Amino acid sequence: MTHDVTHFDIALIGSGSANSFPGPEFADRSIAHIDRGVGPDHVFGGTCLNLGCIPSKMFVHTADRALSATDSAPFGLSAILRHVDWPAIRDRIFGRIDPISAGGEEYRREHQDNANLTLLRGTATFTGPKTLQVTMNDGTRRTITADTIVLGAGSRPELPAVDGLEDARPHTSDTIMRVDELPASLAILGSGVVAAEMAHIFASLGVEVTVIARSGRVLRQADADVSARLTEILGERLNLETTLQTTSVRRTDTGVELRGTRDGREVVVKTEELLVATGRRPNSDLLDVAAAGIDTTADGRVVVDRYQRVLGGGKVLEGIWALGDLSSADQLKHVANHEQRIVRHNILHPEQLRASDTMPVPYGVFTHPQVAWVGMDELTARTTGRQIRVAHQDYASIAYGWAMEDTTGFAKIIVDAETTEILGAHLIGPEATTLIQLLIQAMSTGQTARDLATTQYWIHPAMPELIENALLELID
Repeated sequence: MTHDVTHFDIALIGSGSANSFPGPEFADRSIAHIDRGVGPDHVFGGTCLNLGCIPSKMFVHTADRALSATDSAPFGLSAILRHVDWPAIRDRIFGRIDPISAGGEEYRREHQDNANLTLLRGTATFTGPKTLQVTMNDGTRRTITADTIVLGAGSRPELPAVDGLEDARPHTSDTIMRVDELPASLAILGSGVVAAEMAHIFASLGVEVTVIARSGRVLRQADADVSARLTEILGERLNLETTLQTTSVRRTDTGVELRGTRDGREVVVKTEELLVATGRRPNSDLLDVAAAGIDTTADGRVVVDRYQRVLGGGKVLEGIWALGDLSSADQLKHVANHEQRIVRHNILHPEQLRASDTMPVPYGVFTHPQVAWVGMDELTARTTGRQIRVAHQDYASIAYGWAMEDTTGFAKIIVDAETTEILGAHLIGPEATTLIQLLIQAMSTGQTARDLATTQYWIHPAMPELIENALLELID
C-alpha cells in the first residue's frame, strides 16, 4: 500500500528534551514533530516529566518526610508515622504532572507559536536515509521526508532474560509509581540508581522491601567507598540480597516468587509485587536506524560525534542529529538538555559548531542517604599514572553534621597532587546532590582545589564546610 509523501524542512522525533527544540528561530522552516509518547498510555512530554526524574523526586520528598517522622529519637523527639494515604500521595503528584503533559501537547497542536509545526503522535521508523514512516497511534500511516532530522526518541525499561519474568507481569519505573495501592511487600530486581531511589520511597512508606543485586554492592557505578557505605546502610534498613543470580520468576496466587542462586545454593524470595530496575534500552530499534545506515553501539545507542552529528559507517551523515538517552551513555536529563541546546545551536549556526563534551558530567541519586559524584573515582584516577591526593571528610567532623547526628556520611575529593586540579568528587549524606554543585562548578570553570578553598568565605557553621575542610586537607 502506498502513502502520500510529505516533505518537511525538519523532522523532530521525541517530546522529552527534544520538545525544547522548536522556537521562533525556526519559524521559517516546516517542522514535523513526531512523538509516540512514553509509558503504557503513550503520554506526551518524555520520560523525565511523566515517568522519571520529576515524579520520582516528588515521591522522594514525601518519603524523606515520612522517614523523618520515624527517626526522631536522637533529637529528643517522639514521633510516629500514623498513616500513609497512598492514593493522596500519588494523586498530588500526578495531579500536577498530568495537566502539564496534556497542556504541552495541546500547545504544540493549537498555539499560534507552532504555526509551522505539525504534531504527529505515532512511532517513526526509518525506511531510508532521510525517509520516515510514521505509524500513528490511531493505526494510520504517513510517510515523510526531511532535510534535517533530529533524533530525541529516548529509551525505555528493559527486562533481563530471566525465565518466566515477562509472564510474571512485573512493574517497571513506567508503572510502579501509579499503582492503585501500596503492596505489603516489594522485591526490586536491580541495584542501580532507579532501584536505590525506589527502595527508599517504598520502604519509607511502610512497604517491606527486598533489593536483589547480582554483585556484592549496590550502586556499583559510584566510587567504591561510597557504594560500600550505601550497601551497608541499606542492608540495615531493608532486606538486601547481594550476589544473587536470579534464575526464574513466576507469579503465584499470593504474589511473585523469585528464585536465584548464591554460592551454588538456591534462594527463594516471595513478595506481593516485583519491580524490575535493571536498566534501560535506547529506542533505536523502534526507529529501525539501520535502514538509514546509522551506526549503533553494542547496547543500541546511536553513535554521534562530539557535535551530536549522527555517524554511519564511521562518517558523519549530513543533516541527522541525535541527543539524550538515544545516544548518550549517561542517560541523564541534564545531559539531554545540554545536548539539545548544542544540536539547536549547530543547526542554526553550521559554521560555528559547538562540542557537547566540554564539561564533567555529574550524577545525583536521591535515595537515603543521597549520593552524588562528578569526575573520576579513586580507582580510575590511580590508573591514569598521575600522582594524586585524596581527602575523606566525614559529616560528623563539621558542626552542622553534629546538629544532624550524622555518623555515616562523607565527602571524598580527588586532586592532582602537584597542581590541585580537582579530578573527582564523591559524596554520600544529607543534601549531597546540592553540595556537589560547588565542585561541579569548580571543575567546569577550571578552579583548582587551592582556588576554591582560599578565595572565598565559607559560612560557618553551614553544611558547605564539609567541602571546605576536605579541600583544606588537600592543600596543606
